[in-house]
Amino acid sequence: MQTVDTLVLAAHVIPVVPRGTLADHAVAIDAGRIVAVLPARDAEARYTARRTVRLPRHALIPGLVNLHCHCAMSLMRGLADDLPLAQWLGEHIWPAEARHVNDEFVHDGSLLAMAEMLRGGVTCVSDMYFFPEATARAALRAGMRAMLGVIAIEFPSAYAPDAPGYLARGLATRDAYLGEPLLTFCFAPHAPYTVGDETLRRIAVLAEELDVPIHTHVHETRGEIDEGIARHGVRPIERLRRLGIVGPRLIAAHAVHLDGAELDLLAREGVHVAHCPSSNLKLASGIAPVAAMRARGIGVGLGTDGAASNNRLDVMTEMRTAALLAKGASGDPAVVDAHAALEMATLAGARALGLGAEIGSIEPGKSADLAAIDLASTETLPCFDPVSHLVYAAGREHVSHAWVAGELRLEERRLASLDERDLHEKAVWWQSRIS
Repeated sequence: MQTVDTLVLAAHVIPVVPRGTLADHAVAIDAGRIVAVLPARDAEARYTARRTVRLPRHALIPGLVNLHCHCAMSLMRGLADDLPLAQWLGEHIWPAEARHVNDEFVHDGSLLAMAEMLRGGVTCVSDMYFFPEATARAALRAGMRAMLGVIAIEFPSAYAPDAPGYLARGLATRDAYLGEPLLTFCFAPHAPYTVGDETLRRIAVLAEELDVPIHTHVHETRGEIDEGIARHGVRPIERLRRLGIVGPRLIAAHAVHLDGAELDLLAREGVHVAHCPSSNLKLASGIAPVAAMRARGIGVGLGTDGAASNNRLDVMTEMRTAALLAKGASGDPAVVDAHAALEMATLAGARALGLGAEIGSIEPGKSADLAAIDLASTETLPCFDPVSHLVYAAGREHVSHAWVAGELRLEERRLASLDERDLHEKAVWWQSRIS
């Protein structure tokens, strides 16, 4: 018999690739990677495991991917609600950031966010915020996979005085963490309306040289588009195209307001979209044309945005909301089915990050980033279709376990690497400062 580190036996294994559900199956894990996916009976006959985890009521899925987040903004959860984006940012969020954001704020806020996400089955996050070195330390402490943005914006902050300063400091952070298996980096120009042409041109060149993604807010509101036309004579996505940003490296966050020609452009250029349905609804930004995106073959993953505009970092809720919005907006109840919603929350996000060969599905050779959801609670019985239940019935409160690279980070809803009482105390302390 072959010895492996871990054998996980589940009532349902939902690998995403191939589509469907495997009943009474097991996943064998060794050295952080998936060795095999096979019937539970065969697994126990073939493998001796240093640890066996039995999940007789559960669905085992790939760890969820949060494709667009601002982790540290968890410390501003509920600070300014029920406002349009421009007023929310200009009158509340940016002034609060100017007063309070520093290395300690970002570290503590990111830890709080990562605890919340792990407890919701999220094992990988793409983050965009100041002081990415603090987010990197938090991710390593939590044991969570993260893609961190080398942020760029034209106005000064406590982090850097100008756009060249942001890029220089962010690239130094990337250099410092090269080789950390759970951390990758991308460029993260905040948005077309806050980043100038020269900075965007430089980012396009650097992203090509370093072979990394570019993550930015795009066409989130109609006001942003009107402003872009007034300042530059073209819609923002066309300006980004002219500056060399639009291509397979681009992760377009929100992408709410796109016409047919722009959708065709994104499809032709291989752009990925980070769809943030809850944030778009809460800020009244609009409803992204997800059905039209998917019909054109555009890769659409799911993001929560930050807790200041959502207000929860809950990818399971985003799955359900994305599926329902697409159905309601298109008039087609089959347009984003349950499996498609799960794929958006896993493999589509992984592919957008350039990690599709590493995470996002339960396949031999991939990293063992996994989540288990208990489907035998009052809210989830009876269960005729586990995939349907994951999207339409279950919630993050049903997530029981999470693994990152084969390491158990959540067990029976208890975090393995973080002290929740300490997190709570820090959150309350920051609340007293920000209030």
